[in-house]
Amino acid sequence: MQQASATNPSSEIHPPANPTVPHLAAKVAVRFVTMTALVIAIFFLPAGTVRWWQGWAFLGAYIGFAMAAFLFFLKADRQIVRRRLQAKEQVREQRQIIRFGAILLAGLFTLPGFDHRLGWSRGWLGAEPTWLEMFALAMVLGAELAMAWVIWTNHYAGRTIRVEEGQTVITSGPYRVVRHPMYAFTLVMFIFAPLALGSYVTLPAFALLAPIYVLRILNEEKILRAELPGYTEYCQRTRWRIVPLVW
Repeated sequence: MQQASATNPSSEIHPPANPTVPHLAAKVAVRFVTMTALVIAIFFLPAGTVRWWQGWAFLGAYIGFAMAAFLFFLKADRQIVRRRLQAKEQVREQRQIIRFGAILLAGLFTLPGFDHRLGWSRGWLGAEPTWLEMFALAMVLGAELAMAWVIWTNHYAGRTIRVEEGQTVITSGPYRVVRHPMYAFTLVMFIFAPLALGSYVTLPAFALLAPIYVLRILNEEKILRAELPGYTEYCQRTRWRIVPLVW
């Protein structure tokens, strides 16, 4: 099974392209330069200062690890990178969910910056201890490492809904436990992100991401059951979607 990657029932199945390494490397470089600039703006403009070590630490962990993972996959299997770079979603419902989720996520990540600037957490609960910030940052890195494990386990894992010729259901690694481990580990990262950024009070706001994941998973599974052979049987064997014993 590929995470967040089935097919549009009305689309054709196309074989993967065979892009060259320099071409993919250039696309990766452009993506990371753009993403880094966007994240810096989202974090530090609300903070009103660049003197915020938690923001820089999170940025280094998030962007740095993602870049290292892309470079590893570029060398190990460039088709993984090609799939991860595909961002044009073909399924209308998924496009709507992704668009709203991206806006919500950008808004949520402005909150810790405002908290740093206005002192919400310090004023209401007291300064967050450094050990908790470091623990949360370690959990963010651990979640990113687990997400890389998911991608390595399932080379078909992509950001869009698509089934490729010859694709089979993946049942090994984290897929033994839950059907959507990428979503599960991404949620872990987002839960610990505000704590890593020193912001107690914004943590409950990040719970708003949960309905986005629920909607996307339900729509994805509907398509996977119809288009990916063996997926229905896999769902019968693997009961839990993202949280064992919960859902």
